[in-house]
Parts: sequence; C-alpha cells; structure tokens
Amino acid sequence: MRILLLGAAAFAIAAPAAAAPSDPQIAHIAYTAGQIDVAAGKQALARSHDKRVRAFAQEMVRDHQAVNEKALALVKKLGVTPQANPTSAALSKGAAAKLKELGRLKGAAFDRAYIANEVAYHRTVNGALRGTLIPSASNGELKALLETGLTLFTEHQKHAEHVAAELR
Repeated sequence: MRILLLGAAAFAIAAPAAAAPSDPQIAHIAYTAGQIDVAAGKQALARSHDKRVRAFAQEMVRDHQAVNEKALALVKKLGVTPQANPTSAALSKGAAAKLKELGRLKGAAFDRAYIANEVAYHRTVNGALRGTLIPSASNGELKALLETGLTLFTEHQKHAEHVAAELR
C-alpha cells in the first residue's frame, strides 16, 4: 500500500499493489475524502478570523458537500453500497489526528497550518484520483464523477496554494 504523508498523519490513498479498489470501495474512499475536507473547512470557519482563509474554507465546505451529494445520488441510482476499506479507515484516522493537531493552534499559526494542510491534502487526493481511483473505476458514471471532482479539486489546490503564498 502506498502511504502518503500529510502533515504529521500518514494517509493510505492507494490500494494494495495486487488489487485495485472496487467501485464500492472507490465510492467510500471518495466520499470519506470529501467529508474530511468538509470537517476541516468547518473547523477553519470556527477558528479563523482571516477573510481569505474563511472564504477558502467556505468554498471547501460548499464544494465537497455538493460533490458528496452527487456521489450519494449516484450510488443510490446504481444500487451500490459504498464499502468501507483500509484506505478510507486510514483517511479517517489520519484526519482525526490532524483536526486535533490543528485544534491546538490559534490565529495566524492556525491559518498557515490549515492552508498548508489543504495544499498537501489536495495534492494527495488529486494524485490518488489520477493514479488509482479514476483508472480503477469500472462504472462509467462513477469514473465521470471522479473526473469532474478531479477538475474541481485541482482548482482547490491552486486556490490553497495562492492563499498559502499570501499568508507567508
């Protein structure tokens, strides 16, 4: 399993080399990744007073909730039950640790750490979408949703990089 570091937490984003993730596993991974960014955005909205950080966090909450709603509608339409797996479990565990770590910070230190985490997180998730999740998806509608997500999340990464540069 490929492990990618995100801050102090290790995130498993790719499937074991011997087996590509199934569509139900991909759906669970993608949904979990979106929920993680919604939670991080909500934390930033509760802690940050910087208008750039707050605007970015609002965008993360709005966009990731919207994509997750589309994902839920798709799995319902297809009659697929997202399947928990070691990758989504590792994502959740790492995210809980990161939220706790960020929760100890205040002011500009929080803002810089949150945005740095968002840059790294989007790089990681976008790489997983490009390298593992999209190529492994067998359902065309799921693949199309993941590709749409990749386009949006690439813009999120660029936005986070821009905000990070402003906060330095």
